[in-house]
Amino acid sequence: MRAFVKKYSHAWVLVYFIFYMQWFTWLERTVTTKYTVIHLRLDDKIPFCEWFAIPYFLWFAYIFVSVAYFFFKDRGEFYRNVAFLFIGMTICLTIYTIWPNGHDLRPDLDTLGRSNIFTRLIGWLYGTDTCTNVCPSIHAFNSIGACIAVYKSRHLKEKHILRTATLVLTVLICMSTVFLKQHSIFDVICACILSIVMYALVYVPDYAGMYAKRRARRADTETVH
Repeated sequence: MRAFVKKYSHAWVLVYFIFYMQWFTWLERTVTTKYTVIHLRLDDKIPFCEWFAIPYFLWFAYIFVSVAYFFFKDRGEFYRNVAFLFIGMTICLTIYTIWPNGHDLRPDLDTLGRSNIFTRLIGWLYGTDTCTNVCPSIHAFNSIGACIAVYKSRHLKEKHILRTATLVLTVLICMSTVFLKQHSIFDVICACILSIVMYALVYVPDYAGMYAKRRARRADTETVH
């Protein structure tokens, strides 16, 4: 048991989800009427398409499986993956708090002239998830983060089909947020910009190398003394 706890001691960072859900739930209850409406002209040209419910809801499994994979496979890659996701998500929540935002893009599902399992599923989604706290899109940001983690993983370099499938799924998820009218295209653009910033912060620096050099210098200093 002690060996198991030591092996997976990095699970402590997952406590962040409790912090995140508390903050996000508070925002959902607080930001209800007074907020900046996010809208671009391009949003009006994007049709509502309920079929995008498939990639939209696959997001939940996508993020869970990717985080779980790195958790069990490689502690270092896991830390980078969750650092990208958690820091970025915290930035999003901070933006929502300082700059309450939302949109009015959702269609009236009763007037669509069609009803199927996907429209009913989206009706449930609209009823449980408000149209506020949308910019940047966490849905899009996390998808991009998971894709980057897969492409940067040393364990998955030769898994070409998996990497391609991951990229396609990421693109479809980002598209789904605007085709389901869950987000403005501006929200997705902001998520992409945030992803670039987080990539530069998390993946570009060689933190492992810097840590190893620091330990080596410390060891040399102790040897001299």
